[in-house]
Amino acid sequence: MPIRIFIDPGHNPTGPNTGAEGNGLREQDVNFEVSMYLADLLRADPRFAVRLSRNTPTEILGTSNATSLAMRVNMANSWPADYFISIHCNSNVNPAINGTEVYVYQQNTQPYWLAQHVLQGIVNRVGTKDNGVRLNPSLFVLRRTRMPAILVELAYLSNEADAQKLKDDPYGFAQGIYNGLLSYFGFSPM
Repeated sequence: MPIRIFIDPGHNPTGPNTGAEGNGLREQDVNFEVSMYLADLLRADPRFAVRLSRNTPTEILGTSNATSLAMRVNMANSWPADYFISIHCNSNVNPAINGTEVYVYQQNTQPYWLAQHVLQGIVNRVGTKDNGVRLNPSLFVLRRTRMPAILVELAYLSNEADAQKLKDDPYGFAQGIYNGLLSYFGFSPM
């Protein structure tokens, strides 16, 4: 039985729940592109099954921030997914802030260990700064999913070097997440 991975490309292309912008990039577009590459990598590996919350670049989920998040969680819960990965980009008023971090609901849990592997996979593959695994129990997608869930902040759109990495190598970020999954499950590459 393949491991069911639910990928959530964070935010909507337009309307409610759009993402951050910086250095000529829109978060929702980067999230979608990286998510599609990750889905392709997982679909090519028979050990995984995959579904996405947004399946086209123009798909809009919900009519508000709250309903958008609820739809994503409900899709994963009703599948039911074994793991939930929400893909995001970060932004900060200080353009010097950079790097990758992964958010989880609670420490010393399956999502926490998964997050460590995924974070290492991204940092090793694309060379972003390791900002660690962070706790944020207030995040709806981490709180309301019924399976281990992580929220990946790939890099900072507000930082020029990070934005360049996101622009030049979205596939590398996806591969980093995939490598982290393989490492977490103790799988060797196909």
